[in-house]
Amino acid sequence: QVQLVESGGGLVQPGGSLRLSCAATGSIFTIIIMDWYRQAPGKQRELVARITSGASTNYADSVKGRFTISRDIAKDTVYLQMDSLKPEDTAVYYCRVLGRETYSSRPSDYWGQGTQVTVSS
Repeated sequence: QVQLVESGGGLVQPGGSLRLSCAATGSIFTIIIMDWYRQAPGKQRELVARITSGASTNYADSVKGRFTISRDIAKDTVYLQMDSLKPEDTAVYYCRVLGRETYSSRPSDYWGQGTQVTVSS
């Protein structure tokens, strides 16, 4: 069974940086998409960044130029480097992976447990 283990959240001052990590553990045959979402209190969960199996990336307009998504294929791990953080970046950040556990299985969604990022002075 595939599990996603997140790390790297915390408290940071405005203008600071954090790096989130999300490792897929267990048996996963192929990863199609790796995403980072976030959810702030009272708001809907939103897509922050995406990286595909072809290494294409997409970002929410609110984080373009400040956040960078990357991956380590050998480790089945996705990262989110967050620079120039703002108070409005405060949220719980979740990783999501779309992948197959076997060659013939249908794609499935997997979600991490979430990690809190707080940007405050």
